[in-house]
Amino acid sequence: MSLSLRRRSLLLLIALIALSTASQNVAFAPPKPKPKPKPKPRPEPVLFLTAVEVFDEGEKHFFRYRYDVSNKYLYSPDMFVAAPSLPSCGENTNSSRTWVTIYDQPGNRLNSFCALGKPGDLGGIWFALEQDVIPPSWIYIELHDRATNTKYKSNLAATTP
Repeated sequence: MSLSLRRRSLLLLIALIALSTASQNVAFAPPKPKPKPKPKPRPEPVLFLTAVEVFDEGEKHFFRYRYDVSNKYLYSPDMFVAAPSLPSCGENTNSSRTWVTIYDQPGNRLNSFCALGKPGDLGGIWFALEQDVIPPSWIYIELHDRATNTKYKSNLAATTP
């Protein structure tokens, strides 16, 4: 019996040494770096029609379709600062960092804004059509942050109240 007890004790001692060595190696392993949190993406713009106005320019008669973005204040004011280091908008060398373009549902451009100065200016975007032109049923906008080359596409918004 004493031989069996010695064997068991020896096996137990070897197991304890192996376990101790393994746990020491794990204890001294360098910690894994924590991943950096990803920046929270900005939401897509929520576009809605605010008014349809009649106006004349010379002999032509137009409808102006005015829109607002209900979540405009979720966008950073930095997105609308003047960006002279980026390509100009025509002769405007201080156009904003973010440009806004209005499209009809198939993707045809209706109007663009390249000099909005703050998120609140998204409440005054519009496009116009001559009164004898049938308007598209739906439109959307795209905000293009030219500094990060990020585009934010809105929902489809109606052209009728």
